[in-house]
Amino acid sequence: MANPNIVAVATINGKTAVANVTTTATAIVTNSAASNKVFKVNALIVSNIDGTNNADVSVDLFRSSYPYYIIRTCSVPADASIDLISKSIYLEEGDSLRVAASANNDLQVVCSYEEIS
Repeated sequence: MANPNIVAVATINGKTAVANVTTTATAIVTNSAASNKVFKVNALIVSNIDGTNNADVSVDLFRSSYPYYIIRTCSVPADASIDLISKSIYLEEGDSLRVAASANNDLQVVCSYEEIS
């Protein structure tokens, strides 16, 4: 697993990923193995679009077939949004950032990140 030296990068591309969140942990951003890139996740915002009910969200960094939870079963109030990460995190080669909810399609997620190579 090689990661680029982020002091001497050639390219930084800004990206935004969006998704409706389901009850199955699903990758919103994946840095494929042997990509020769590192992804810097700057923002992860989840919004509850259900006007009546709260919904829970879980986010994990999935590495080597194992979830490392960033947040686990956090309640998102109806018609509200939550910024889920307070500091940037890096996704190395083979890592994914996954999101799951307690109810299908009550939550939407927006992830802003940089693809560095």
